[in-house]
Amino acid sequence: MATIKSFNIEHFTRTLLAETLFYDEEYGAIGSVSLIDRNAERERFIASFMPEDGSFVIEEATEWENAASEEDDIGYALAVDSTEHAAFDTPEEAAEALLGLATQYNLMPSITLLFEEDEVI
Repeated sequence: MATIKSFNIEHFTRTLLAETLFYDEEYGAIGSVSLIDRNAERERFIASFMPEDGSFVIEEATEWENAASEEDDIGYALAVDSTEHAAFDTPEEAAEALLGLATQYNLMPSITLLFEEDEVI
């Protein structure tokens, strides 16, 4: 008889984050995860796949839009510049790092679908 494992929220979250960091070569679609500082109302970290070198990169935001635009209705300021925080070979490694950053800085996730022709900061 197989043993049923109990639900593990951290494993669930890591898996969800890793699955979000996808790349669809046919459509040029890239899944991106932003970690949002709700107190400062702005992006803090942005993670996505980089088709150029096949890595999963987490960038730390260094500059933002002036403020969260009421027209955007997303509730936070988007980063307009960043520096590379870390790069990984697999989405699972990037997901683990994202979960660590979210826990360390009390950040919330936001998911965006990008296309290769879109400018990624």
